[in-house]
Amino acid sequence: MLARAFMQEDVGTCFALLGDANMNWATRLGEAGCRMVYVRHEHCAVAAAMAYARKTSEVGVATVTCGPGVTQVITALPAAVRARLPLVVFAGESPLKMGWYNQAIDQAPLITATGAAYHSAHLPERMPVLVRDAFLQARRERRPVFIGVPFDLQDGPWAGPDRLPVPSARLLPRASPMPPHPDDVARAAALVAAARRVVVMAGLGAAEAGAAAACRALAERTGGILTTTLPARGLFHDDPFCIGITGSFSTEVGLELLAEADLAIVVGASLAFHAGGGGQLWKKAQTLHIDIDPLAVSQGQEVARHHLRADARLGVEALVAALPAQGSPWRSEAMARRIRDTPPDSHAYEIPPGRHDPRAVVAALEKALPADWETVNSSGHCSWFFAQMPSRAQERFLSIREFGAIGNGISFAMGVAAARPQSTVVLFDGDGSLLMHVQELETIKRHRMNILIVVMNDGAYGSEVHKMRAEGMAEDGAVFDYCDFAAIARGFGMAGENVRDLDDLPRLVAEFGRRGGAAVWDFHVSDKVVSPIMRRSHGGAHRKA
Repeated sequence: MLARAFMQEDVGTCFALLGDANMNWATRLGEAGCRMVYVRHEHCAVAAAMAYARKTSEVGVATVTCGPGVTQVITALPAAVRARLPLVVFAGESPLKMGWYNQAIDQAPLITATGAAYHSAHLPERMPVLVRDAFLQARRERRPVFIGVPFDLQDGPWAGPDRLPVPSARLLPRASPMPPHPDDVARAAALVAAARRVVVMAGLGAAEAGAAAACRALAERTGGILTTTLPARGLFHDDPFCIGITGSFSTEVGLELLAEADLAIVVGASLAFHAGGGGQLWKKAQTLHIDIDPLAVSQGQEVARHHLRADARLGVEALVAALPAQGSPWRSEAMARRIRDTPPDSHAYEIPPGRHDPRAVVAALEKALPADWETVNSSGHCSWFFAQMPSRAQERFLSIREFGAIGNGISFAMGVAAARPQSTVVLFDGDGSLLMHVQELETIKRHRMNILIVVMNDGAYGSEVHKMRAEGMAEDGAVFDYCDFAAIARGFGMAGENVRDLDDLPRLVAEFGRRGGAAVWDFHVSDKVVSPIMRRSHGGAHRKA
């Protein structure tokens, strides 16, 4: 009955690791027609469900057993909460009939401490409604919801009615896009008309609202430039006046132009600290926030004093309609050439023999990888370099970094592969991150996922080693050896390559495209190349490297 309640919510995929407290339910769910992706670590079940939810715009579903099964997922949940990803996790609980059970633990406080919701299902007759309400809550609040069911109750006979409650999709309010108030549009238009150097910055909310074309029109009408947050990277990938990402991952020319701006129009974004939301990167500019929930303060900083409450697309369209066709001398062909021709980072480094410059690796991959392959950017020092691939469209890109944890990349790639099974997925990861959950190579192989893993291998925890060098500390705790990921991949039964010559990439890409399957490509990069974000935040790093 519990499995039927889930299937009624149109659950097509569940990421699972089985134990005593969830294996009977998971087996029934699979028998009911749900695709089960059986992972090797509970954290990876929840993390994969996160990426699946982002890519499908549906509720991601995972299941873990009680006790240690639940404690293993704690790192993934804050990222899901902060990224506003709807998940429902079926978690077993220890049996009620036993006075002592080895894996018993008070699970609810652990889960709620992360910002997720937890509901204990201890009344069998109410369980189907509780399942439905969990999906309702996950969709409405856009956060993870856990259902804890003692496994002795799961296995009991069903004595209630066979009829299931009305599914959540039929109860959800069908909210239409929110138009702006005319008075707010007039005030915003007056602010924009007085500006001379306008930056239009789009976040994931703009992408979800289909506001890309309106944002382009606004930038053109004002003679301004375009930019995105990291999750929305690629939304304007083919526009000559897009400077790429704003925030920690900004390019050199992007930083220069942002510093010249006198108005930042932020559309459908949370104005997060790492996106420069407090005006750190546009110090001369005022900020206008267009959002269904516009913000004055975010993450402990004042972010915007001007607001237009509206759906991202409708708000921007109304603003464009209210503006005169003014343009600005700021936007020019010379600017477009600078944006196109200036490298993201021009800092000079001496690269030792047998090592790659990570910037050269990314540039070669940018040229060689097909534009229609899905890309997943992990976390860690390498992620700055991998973010600099300006030709990639937003709808084929995924990055979830809201908790700052490494080790999630391989799970996110599995989630994307499950959401887009006909596509090739490319994961860009670092050696330290991949080694945290390298066991999932077996999952990828077993489920025949079409995933290419590109490893930026610097033989270290990149962020930590550069911080330690900047602060004059010993590196022992962050510098390791260059392990052979190609050999590790072959040990799991998949293809592996140590890529020593970047000129081989077109051939390797063509061969992988024909063959498909899964593979790991290991790029040994110099640990002396420091990303711009690290140089800015730890000023001595580039001198000591």
